[in-house]
Amino acid sequence: MTDTNEVKAPMPGVFYRRPDPDEEPFVEEGDHVEAGDTVGLVEVMKQYNDITTSEAGTVQQFLVDDEEDVAAGDVVVEIAPD
Repeated sequence: MTDTNEVKAPMPGVFYRRPDPDEEPFVEEGDHVEAGDTVGLVEVMKQYNDITTSEAGTVQQFLVDDEEDVAAGDVVVEIAPD
């Protein structure tokens, strides 16, 4: 089993995988990401906050569905480090 980096929701709100309903998701499972890349958004009271990676790697899986409520600290995506 490989170690993964957990990307967590920074605050409670609604998780979104895309910047706009008509656009593609920021990333998909299997995509490579660099440190600082946006993997989703959390919306709180009509304000959208980026969720970014802290390390480079490959997106393994999303643990939260698009438009699902999240609590602060919930793991939203796992990334396998390079």
